[in-house]
Amino acid sequence: MKFNPMGGANMNKMMKEARKVQEQIVQMQEELHKRELEVTAGGGAVTVRVNGKQEILSLKITPEAVDPDDVEMLEDMIIAAVNEAVKKSQDMVSGEMAKITGGFNIPGL
Repeated sequence: MKFNPMGGANMNKMMKEARKVQEQIVQMQEELHKRELEVTAGGGAVTVRVNGKQEILSLKITPEAVDPDDVEMLEDMIIAAVNEAVKKSQDMVSGEMAKITGGFNIPGL
């Protein structure tokens, strides 16, 4: 019997596991891209919907939030809502991926 420094059987098992994890990641990414989150700012004056790809799906602004004399406040509410929606989406994706990868940081996921 020859000595195999790479541990042939173990390497094959590791490769199968890696493929399985990769398939699970692809499936989870597809599912997460379909999920949607909704975030509001300014007491509901601004509402943003975002998906798991961090794409903004909709932005709603109540008429009461539109004050021509204070456009800066509206801009701040929009920025706050968009940033929070994107953060929540990223957290959702990270949390779900950690379940598959066991918390390993895999670049690009």
